[in-house]
Amino acid sequence: MAIVLTHSDVVDLIDRAAVYAAVEQAHIDLSTGAAASPAPSMLPIDGGTVLPMAASARRHRCSAVKMLSDMPFNRDAGHPAQRSTILLMSADTGECEAVIDGRLITAIRTAAASAVATAHLSRTSSTSLGLIGAGTLAVEHTRAIARIRPIDKVFVWSRSTATVDRFRSAVADLDIEVESADSPRQVVSAADVVCTLTPSREPIVQGGWFRAGLHINVVGAPPRADHREVDGAAMAAARVVVDSRSTALAKSGDVVLAIEEGHLTADDVAIELGDVIVEPERGRAQDDEITLFNSVGIGLQDLVTARLLVDAATERGVGMTVELAG
Repeated sequence: MAIVLTHSDVVDLIDRAAVYAAVEQAHIDLSTGAAASPAPSMLPIDGGTVLPMAASARRHRCSAVKMLSDMPFNRDAGHPAQRSTILLMSADTGECEAVIDGRLITAIRTAAASAVATAHLSRTSSTSLGLIGAGTLAVEHTRAIARIRPIDKVFVWSRSTATVDRFRSAVADLDIEVESADSPRQVVSAADVVCTLTPSREPIVQGGWFRAGLHINVVGAPPRADHREVDGAAMAAARVVVDSRSTALAKSGDVVLAIEEGHLTADDVAIELGDVIVEPERGRAQDDEITLFNSVGIGLQDLVTARLLVDAATERGVGMTVELAG
């Protein structure tokens, strides 16, 4: 029997602190070889692309694939540009255990990965957070990072004043001051930790703006080698850590274009997030160093989050069960 979990089911079941812990362990497992998450192939379709993001994990006795549809033309009709569905498969029987809507899972596991990177790479004294982009990812990143650093002020920039206002309302329950910034440069100049959360094609952040001691999570660009949020100088100025080396070299425009321009070599993209957790000496070496986490997103993050949800749904009797083999 397979469980079907809708977006509403996911909203009711998801535990953000548990996702953080699961994502941290997932990156350890990836680094030590206990899990696999290969770079996804890009499947072109008319006007868009589809990425099958697969992973397997011995710890969880399962495999998973998230089918991510990237449809930019949807924006013209007022629909999301990206949609996703996750299949969770048993490693013991090979049967499908669950079919899950991926929208909220993607946002929360992405923020969890950035928080894990921030916990292991940023200065422990960091108290200010900068957000370039103010949508759902900004809300989730604020909640995730505020749990692991004593954040008391958020600087946020968006092209839309209305989006900033919605962000302010969405985090009103947190004891954090929110200040609207006039530009991305102002955010980078003011914050200890910065997250770029835009689907940008051209760099929206320049390395020349970086201050000593900054940690930046580069998150928002879609998994396309021609999209990026930071310029090559930014990549060259920082200790670069990636979620998955194979995925970053294939799908991260921030990485691929910096290499093409001569700011980096492929050998410079050698440290994965799991490596830093397992061997902290591979992370921040001193307080004035600049660290950068380049997050493309990997199927293993979806797998461990889906596993948490299925276990919680089973325990609480949530979701619809379907006999797919019937």
